[in-house]
Amino acid sequence: MANRLARSGSLILLILASPLEIGAQEKYRDPSPAIVRILDAAPTPTVVLSPDRTKFLMLERPALPPIWEVAAPELRLAGDRINPRTNAQSRGQTFSALIVQPIVRGETRRLVIPWKAKISSAMWAPGGQRVAYTLIQDGGVSLWVADAATGETRMLAGPVLNGAFGNPCQWLPSGAGLICSRIPANRTATPPIPVAPIGPAVQETDGGAAPNPTYEDLLKSSEDEALFEHYFTTQLVLLPLTGTDQAIGGPGLHQDFQISPDGRFLLVQTLHRPYSYLVPAGRFPMRIEVWDMSGNIVKVVSDRGLQDNIPRSADAVGGGPRSITWRNDAPATLVWVEAQDGGNPATPSKVRDRVLMLDAPFSVAPVTLADLEFRSRGIVWGTADLAVLSEGWNKTRLARSWIVNPSRPGSTSRLLFERSSEDRYSDPGRFVTRPGLGNQPVLMTSKDGKFVYLAGEGASAEGDRPFVDRMELATGKKLRLFQSTAPYYEEVVGIADPDLGRLITRRESATDPPNHFVRDLKKKGAQQLTQLTRFYDTAPEFAAVSKQQISYTRADGVKLSATLYLPPGYDKSKGPLPFLLWAYPQEFRSAQAASQVVGSPHRFTRPSGASHLFLLLQGYGVLDGPTMPIVGEGDKEPNDTYIEQLVASAQAAVEKIVSLGVADPKRIGVGGHSYGAFMTANLLAHSDLFRAGIARSGAYNRSLTPFGFQNEDRSYWEAQQLYSRMSPFNYADKIKEPLLMIHGMADDNTGTFPLQSERMYAALKGIGTKARLVMLPAEAHGYRARESIGHTLFEMTSWMDRYVKESGATLTP
Repeated sequence: MANRLARSGSLILLILASPLEIGAQEKYRDPSPAIVRILDAAPTPTVVLSPDRTKFLMLERPALPPIWEVAAPELRLAGDRINPRTNAQSRGQTFSALIVQPIVRGETRRLVIPWKAKISSAMWAPGGQRVAYTLIQDGGVSLWVADAATGETRMLAGPVLNGAFGNPCQWLPSGAGLICSRIPANRTATPPIPVAPIGPAVQETDGGAAPNPTYEDLLKSSEDEALFEHYFTTQLVLLPLTGTDQAIGGPGLHQDFQISPDGRFLLVQTLHRPYSYLVPAGRFPMRIEVWDMSGNIVKVVSDRGLQDNIPRSADAVGGGPRSITWRNDAPATLVWVEAQDGGNPATPSKVRDRVLMLDAPFSVAPVTLADLEFRSRGIVWGTADLAVLSEGWNKTRLARSWIVNPSRPGSTSRLLFERSSEDRYSDPGRFVTRPGLGNQPVLMTSKDGKFVYLAGEGASAEGDRPFVDRMELATGKKLRLFQSTAPYYEEVVGIADPDLGRLITRRESATDPPNHFVRDLKKKGAQQLTQLTRFYDTAPEFAAVSKQQISYTRADGVKLSATLYLPPGYDKSKGPLPFLLWAYPQEFRSAQAASQVVGSPHRFTRPSGASHLFLLLQGYGVLDGPTMPIVGEGDKEPNDTYIEQLVASAQAAVEKIVSLGVADPKRIGVGGHSYGAFMTANLLAHSDLFRAGIARSGAYNRSLTPFGFQNEDRSYWEAQQLYSRMSPFNYADKIKEPLLMIHGMADDNTGTFPLQSERMYAALKGIGTKARLVMLPAEAHGYRARESIGHTLFEMTSWMDRYVKESGATLTP
C-alpha cells in the first residue's frame, strides 16, 4: 500500500510539474520568407463615412507592433488593462495617418498630424467639417482637431486626458467643442507599493449565491484598490474650439458619460465603493445621474449596488434600472429598462422587461413605453411617433421586433418580425440610420416618411449575398432595391440618398481586393458604379490559391459547410495533400438552423496575424471553418451530446475532403483557437481522425470554470458528469497524437487562464504523450506583437511538417 501511494504521489508530481521543464527559453523564430513579407506589409486602411455621407476618413494602420511595445508596463485592475505611463488602455488598436477623401468631387486631403504619432481614436464632428483625434502619449492622452477641407490641425488639449476607461472625448451636438475626461489637476503621486504586506487580503460571503464567471485581471488587494482609484479617477471638462476650458462637476470614477441630443445635460455613470475582488469594474456599485453643463446634479436616476449575484444565464440581468441612455430623436428624454422578474429567468413572469421614459426636467414619474414578454434588445428611434423596439430570449432563440409610437406610451404595438435569432436565412437585416438631432443615429426614411430601409447579409444556401430592402411602414411590404450578385460580394456601408438610389458599398471578389464604390441604382450596367478607393492586394502570393465552398451531411442528417482552400499551383493528379482542419464549435437549438450555409465563396481572402491560412504557402490544404454544430432541440441541451456531435462533424468533414481526392486521410491535422483549442484536444482524445493537433489559448479542464462556459448555463454542481465528460484534461491518457499548445502569458479572456495550458501540458508530459507548450510573453488572448505572431506561425508550420506532412512520422504508441 505504501509503495502504491508513493507511485501515485510520483504521478501527481509529474502531472503538476512546471511547464518550464520543456527547456530553456528560446529566441523568437520566423516562418518562411513568403509569410514574413506578408506579415510586414502595411494593412489596408479603415474607412469611416462622414455624418453627411459626402466624404470618408481613411485611417492608415501601422504594421504589427514590436514586442517591446506590447510588453510595455501594464496595470491589470478591475478587469481593465492600462499603461501607467500613458494613463490609457494598453492593448487598443492605433493608427498612423488620417486621410479625408470626398465621395463626389474635391481633393483628397491628408491631415497634418505630429510625427510618428499613435492615433487612438478619430471622430467626425457633427456636419463633417472637422475631425477630432486623440494621441497616446507619455503622461496621458492629447486631443487634436483638424479641418477636413484644408488638413490643418491644432492641439486642443495636451497629454492630460484620461483614457483608462477608453476614448475620453465626445463632440458637443453643436460641434462647437468636445467634452472629455481629464486627469484631475490635483492628482497626487502614484500610491507606493508597500515593502512588506500590511496584512492578508480577506473575502467573506454572507451565504447568498453569487455564481460569477472566472474573470481575469480583478482587484486583489487594498494596494490594487488605491491604484484603481488613482488611474481611473477623472474630471469632466468642456474643451471649446474657441474660448476657455471649463471643468464640469467634481472628480470621480466616471466610467462613462453621454451628452443629451440638445447639448444641455450629461448622463454620468460613476463607480463607487465597496469594490469587489470577484467581478470587474462594470459590476461595481454605480451611481447614474443627470448633470447640467455646470456639473450640478439635476436627477439621480439610479444608485445600484454591487452586481455580483446575477444568476448564471444569458437571459439573466441585474435588478433596477439598466441600459440607461438618451432617446436619440428627442432633445432630452431618458430611456431605460427594468426587469420585472428581478432579473432571474427562473422566476415566472408574464412581463420580463419594462421600457420607461422620462422627459426633462425629470421631475415627474416616468411613463411606460412598453411591457415586453422577453428581454429588451434595444430601440432604433425614428420620429416622435415611430420607433422599432426589439426583444428576445436566448434560451429559445426567439426574437421579435415591434413598431411602437413613443408619443403614445403604452399604446398597442405592431409586430414587425418574429423569428429565431439563429436562423440566418430569415434575417430581415438591420435598420439603416442617419445622423439626427445631436448627431445621434435615427431611422433613415424616405422623404415622404412612408418607407424605411434594411440592410443585411443575405444568408442563403448559395452563401451570403448582402442586400438593401425598402419597407413600407404601413403594410410591412418590402421591395429589394439591391442584392449582391456573383462573382462579387458587395455590402452596403451607407445610403447617401435613399430617394435618389445612391448607395455607398464595399465590393470584393475572390480575386479583387475590397474597395469602396458609389452605386447609383437609377443608372444601368457598369455606369452604376463609381470607384472611390483603390486598395491593392497586400498578399499576391495568395492569388493562385484555390477556394471553394463545399457542403456535406453529418451522419445524423445535419447539413454542414466549409471553405476548402488548396495551395498555389496544386495539381490533383500529383496526389492528395496533407491537410489542416481549423474550426470553432457553435451551439444551436435546431438542426435546421445548424444546417445553414455560413460565408460566401466570393470573399477576397488574405490572411493576417497568426492565421492558419498561411499554411497554404507551405503546401498544405486547409479546410477553414467546417461547421461544428452542437444541437439541442426541445428539452435537450446542446452539450448533453457534445462529444458525439463533435466527432460526427469532424468525421463528416474528413470523409468529404478525402472523397474529393484532395486530402490524404493519413495526413490530416486539426486545430483551433480558444473554444477551437478545446475542440482540438477533445477530438484527439475521442477520435482517431487526425495525425496531430494545434491548440491555441484554450481551456481544457471545465472544473476550473464551474459557473458555465460558452452558452452552457448549468454550473459544475448541476451537471458534474457533463463537465467531466467535456473536459479533455480528464481524457489526457487517451490522446496519442502529438499536440502543440500555444498560449499568451497575459491571457485576458474569461476562463482561458494560462494555467489551463500549463496543467494540460503537465498531464501529457506525465502520461508520456508527445506535446509542446509555447508560452508567449506579454500576449493576451489574441496575439499582437510581430515577434509573437511570427513565432506562432513558425511553431505551427514546424509542427505540421514534423508530424503531419511526412506520412512516415512515428506517432506516440
